[in-house]
Amino acid sequence: MKTLKKYWINGVIVLSIIGCSNPNHKPIATIQSGYLEIQVDDNLHTSVNSSVDESKPLTNNAATEYLVGDEQLISDYQITSSDSKAISDQSGDGTSYTFTGVNNDTGIEKTLTISVYDDFPEMAFFNVSFTNSSEKEVLIKEMIVNGYQVLSQQDEPPFWAFQGSSSAERADWIKPVTDGFYQENYMGMNNSDYGGGIPVTDIWRKDLGIAVGHTELTPKLISLPTELKKYDRDVSVGVSDKYDYPYYLQPGESIESLETFVTIHEGDYYNALSKYSAYMQQKGIILPASEPAAYESVWCAWGYGRKFNIQEVLSTLPKVKEFGIQWAVLDDGFQIAEGDWKTNKKAFPGGDKQMKEFVDKIHEAGLKAKLWWAPLAADPTSNLLQEHPEARLYLEDWSPQYITWWDAYYLGPTNPITIDHTKEVVNMFINEWGFDGLKLDGQHMNAVAPDHNPKSGLEDPVHAPERLPEFFKLIYDETLKIKPHAVVENCPCGTCMSFFNMPYMNQAVSSDPMSSWQIRHKGKTYKALIPQTAYYGDHVELSDNGNDFASSFGVGAVLGTKFVWPKANEVSDEAIPALTKEDEKTWKKWFDLYHKKMLSKEPYLGDLYDIGYDKPETHVIQKGDTIHYAFYAENWDGQVEFRGLSDLTYEVRDYVTNEVIGEVSKQNNQLAITFEQSLLTEVYPK
Repeated sequence: MKTLKKYWINGVIVLSIIGCSNPNHKPIATIQSGYLEIQVDDNLHTSVNSSVDESKPLTNNAATEYLVGDEQLISDYQITSSDSKAISDQSGDGTSYTFTGVNNDTGIEKTLTISVYDDFPEMAFFNVSFTNSSEKEVLIKEMIVNGYQVLSQQDEPPFWAFQGSSSAERADWIKPVTDGFYQENYMGMNNSDYGGGIPVTDIWRKDLGIAVGHTELTPKLISLPTELKKYDRDVSVGVSDKYDYPYYLQPGESIESLETFVTIHEGDYYNALSKYSAYMQQKGIILPASEPAAYESVWCAWGYGRKFNIQEVLSTLPKVKEFGIQWAVLDDGFQIAEGDWKTNKKAFPGGDKQMKEFVDKIHEAGLKAKLWWAPLAADPTSNLLQEHPEARLYLEDWSPQYITWWDAYYLGPTNPITIDHTKEVVNMFINEWGFDGLKLDGQHMNAVAPDHNPKSGLEDPVHAPERLPEFFKLIYDETLKIKPHAVVENCPCGTCMSFFNMPYMNQAVSSDPMSSWQIRHKGKTYKALIPQTAYYGDHVELSDNGNDFASSFGVGAVLGTKFVWPKANEVSDEAIPALTKEDEKTWKKWFDLYHKKMLSKEPYLGDLYDIGYDKPETHVIQKGDTIHYAFYAENWDGQVEFRGLSDLTYEVRDYVTNEVIGEVSKQNNQLAITFEQSLLTEVYPK
């Protein structure tokens, strides 16, 4: 057996022979990147910890990359060789460490490669392969990579988690983890029209956190299970790839993992997602440039429902303009059917000509016009599917995949008919009708099932979900080709938006939030992943009490509304309650404040406060030398801390009421404050 020597590269990455906490296994090496330490033993078990405070371990040494066989874990691999080498690739300069071992019971050989890069401290990247070196086939059910038991420090709650999957539950992305918690976090379809997400799971304690995920450049059908069993103290995370049962690894055959990563961090999940995004960009993901028009405030006609009429929408525009709002959005209800996107005669009796005139009137009112659209959806009775039934996505039994909200079918995202149809629709909306932007809408956009339709041109059905981002790239490119400064909003209703779709929009949105808490934590998530992209808080009517502007404002979100104006509401029986006189004053106040401060364009300082453990919940935005602190709690009476100050004395002002509430400095950064729901402050040098 070849043991490892000591390596030192640029004073950052260390490999050395050290002691091991598990007396049953001989220590082999520690790989260090920043304060991340990965220990490897002679059974190819690993642990992940921090060098900052060794008295509070994050994980113990255990099997972390292994196979699940027939009623057994194939988890111990006696080391046979090891090596290291300097690397220089698209991710930068670094070192890779390779370990090989054999499982004596099955004859399966495991090769574990761990790579670390100078430019990505506290991150390590894993590639694992398993080869059947025996003469017998071996049943394999599942491959686990980065499977860690994260140790409790008896915090309350024991852990907080970021969970990046999507389901019809439309659950929070950030949630406390207590005993009995389980979430599969499958990155494929979890319901008929819900799936996909951000392929990262993060677990953190008060002192330290750990994140795992995959770093492939396209969506993959893996899981990131998180579990804290009833009566247990520690939570398990990992990257799981399940095989079709039964799957037999043949003699001489190899299977390989995706490239995965582990990172550790202080504070909450924000730092881990920021590092993940930076690494993915280094690998080739190109995030969109900031589009100024995407930060402009929004009014949407959805308040009038599908049964809107043109006159009530146009009659609302003067009030929209009075509030200083810059966008008017025409929502669902203009079309003949999903898939048949020309105007229906009830909404637009004059057809395309009247739609063009409608857009012209929005422009004449000094507003930009955006149009709602559910791409990739077609009603079963639509002309599109009547003429081209081969355009739809086929499940394994060749049945359709349903989109429940619209009683529609999925189109195949790579199908040539879908592609041509989509190009024609974009041209009609943007070029012929004259809209300035698109609101792409629907939970179904986040993921698709494997497509078994032979007309879709796929070598493997799973290439459909992997290539779904190409479909949104098509829409984005076609739209900007016609209007270079168009706004393309992607609203995957209630889902955790697929990271791989994010490059092909220039306005993210909280997408039908279930609460103000969702508006805030989705905002923090987007600010970590795509900080240069506008984040829209969606209609304020979806927030707590239907008027919580403060939640969008404090996280740097674009303000939006779907209000109904009493003088315009004469026909639609689907309309929400109209604005009262008091509502008008409230709406005017908040939109005036938004247009004055424009915090949505300014840097969000997401690493100063832990969204789970720090109370009250706090978000920070810096504009020049003024720092804006937004505090949230149902009822707060106590000290609040102003972190991130320089060596100056600052005045603290409630910028909603324009009242000065005290002074702070770096040395004396706390104030006793009482508030309900929210407090928005600006802190500026005296």
